[in-house]
Amino acid sequence: MVKKDTIFETSTIRYEGIFSFSDLYKNCHDYVMNEIEPNDFEEPVYNEKNPSAGKLIDITWNFKKKFTGYMRFDGKVTFRAVNMIKVEVEEKGKKVKKNKGIIQVKITGLLVHDYQNKFESSEFLGKLRDIYDKWVIKSRIDRFEDKVTAFCEGLSEVAKDSLKIK
Repeated sequence: MVKKDTIFETSTIRYEGIFSFSDLYKNCHDYVMNEIEPNDFEEPVYNEKNPSAGKLIDITWNFKKKFTGYMRFDGKVTFRAVNMIKVEVEEKGKKVKKNKGIIQVKITGLLVHDYQNKFESSEFLGKLRDIYDKWVIKSRIDRFEDKVTAFCEGLSEVAKDSLKIK
């Protein structure tokens, strides 16, 4: 059976005020696409509703990055905008279109062992996988966990920078 370890999970990044949703989306997307292959990215959820109080947007991204034929990084990002309206603000003497509302971003990073199910054909091989993980490639797994954490922390910083959160 494929083994998935949650390595990184943000408490939700939440911001209320004026922000640029398009900048947040683009900056986070660019960061992710800089690290993965385009075929390993999907956006299974993009819902937009326009209630009278403001837009409600739900977006989910799923992506994968293969480290080896045995280990893979699976990432998930969710965006939720609530009561989002368009506003015009002045920045550096110019009028700029922005958004006002509540935005939430959540980032999750998983390290997937045996994603090709090569150790699944027997119970013995399943036990062998546990030994392999624990004793043979433990230091390599630690390095992959560090990579997942660094990627997710970097993405979290990109989101915070885009929202001007300090």
